[in-house]
Amino acid sequence: MSLSAFDLAYAELRARWPESTEEHDVATPYGPTRVHVYGPVDGSPLVLLPGGSATGLVWFANAPALGERYRVHAVDLLGDAGRTERRGTPLKNADDLTAWLDALLDGLGLTRTHLCGHSYGAWLAVRYALHAPQRVDRLALVDPTQVFAGFRPGYLLRALPTLIRPSRTRARAFLAWETADAQPDETWQRLYALATTVPGRKLIAGRRPRTADLRMPVLVLLAEHSRAHHATRVAARARRALPQGEVALLPEATHHSLPLTAPEQLNDRLMDFLD
Repeated sequence: MSLSAFDLAYAELRARWPESTEEHDVATPYGPTRVHVYGPVDGSPLVLLPGGSATGLVWFANAPALGERYRVHAVDLLGDAGRTERRGTPLKNADDLTAWLDALLDGLGLTRTHLCGHSYGAWLAVRYALHAPQRVDRLALVDPTQVFAGFRPGYLLRALPTLIRPSRTRARAFLAWETADAQPDETWQRLYALATTVPGRKLIAGRRPRTADLRMPVLVLLAEHSRAHHATRVAARARRALPQGEVALLPEATHHSLPLTAPEQLNDRLMDFLD
C-alpha cells in the first residue's frame, strides 16, 4: 500500500526528532495512543499536548533541550490527525478526553507528571489538571485558547473556510496570515495543512474551565503577536485568575508559530518554571 501525502510528511517530521526517540503505542479504552518519548529514563516526566492539527511531532524543536532534563512524552491527540486511533469506547465529550488521559498516564506508568499544552492542548491540560490535580506536579500553558478568553472574531472568520471545506491551500493561507513573518518550519506547515484534510477528525470542544480552582503551580506563556486572541488582555485575565501563577509574553511569537519557532525562549521559560 502506497503512503499518503500525510504519512510522508509525518515520517519526514518524525525524522527531525533525536535519534534515540522511542515510539510507544499505549493501549486505552478509546484506542491505541501514539506517544513520542525522549529523554533519560529516570528523568522527571513531562507530558506535552499539541494544538489541533499539529500532532505530537510539533515539539521536535523543543525535545532536544527538554529531553536533557526530563523524560518527554509528546502525544498525538485522541480525535485528531496522527497515529492515535479511535477504537473501542466512543469519543463523545470532554469527560471522555479526561478519561482517555487517565488511561494514557496509567499506560505510561506515570502516577504524577509535569503537564504542558499548547492552544487546544492547553485547554485539555487545564481540564485534566482540574480533574486529577493529584497527578499534575506543574502545569504550563502555551498560548492557551478557550481558557482565559475566547477567540477573536477575525480569527474565527479567517479559520472558517478551512473548517467548512478543508483543503491544503486554505490551511496554508490561514497559517501564512496568522504567522506573518514568523515563518514556521516548512515540513511542519505541510503536515498541518494535510492534517486538516484527514477524514474522521473529531476535536471535542467544551466550556472554559474554572482556572481559579487550579491548585498546582501554573505558567502561562502568551504569544505577543497571536491573532487568536488579544495577548495583553488574556495576560491580564490570567493574572487575575491565577494570582500565584507566572504569566509572560513571548516576544515576536504568533499563535501557530509556537512551539517550534524560536524554541530557545520557550524552552528556557519552561525549564526555569519546571525546575
